[in-house]
Amino acid sequence: MSDITELERRVSAALSRIDRALDTLTRPAPAPDDPALREALESERAANAQLTERVRAIKEKQEHVVTALERKVAQLTRQLDAASRDLARQRQVNTDLVAVNRQLTETARDASPSSDAINTALEGELAALRAERDAEMAEIEQILAELKPLIEEVA
Repeated sequence: MSDITELERRVSAALSRIDRALDTLTRPAPAPDDPALREALESERAANAQLTERVRAIKEKQEHVVTALERKVAQLTRQLDAASRDLARQRQVNTDLVAVNRQLTETARDASPSSDAINTALEGELAALRAERDAEMAEIEQILAELKPLIEEVA
């Protein structure tokens, strides 16, 4: 039983020490009476406010830049997709044109080419020219899209 009494006394003492420590932690620090300390504190608060404002301004500017870059990436992605489609089309047309020209060449070796072979070759060449023109128009549109913001800045 004396062990229990001793343990109760030790627990009570520990709780008292914890209570005193909590009182000192929760008690607000007294205001400095030294005018130099107050001035230094106010100076630090002002500097902190300025830094906070700078951080906010930088963050806002960064968000605008990121948004603009995201729009630019989306636009360039669309242009790249269109250019890739045009290039694939042009490659296919050129492959077809090469095949038709081989047939025409083989036909010309054996005899005079038939009108169907000539028409097929001409249609293939016309399709190749159209694909090339479409690719050039897409490139012109890309250039105009890049120039438009610059022209608007000047205007």
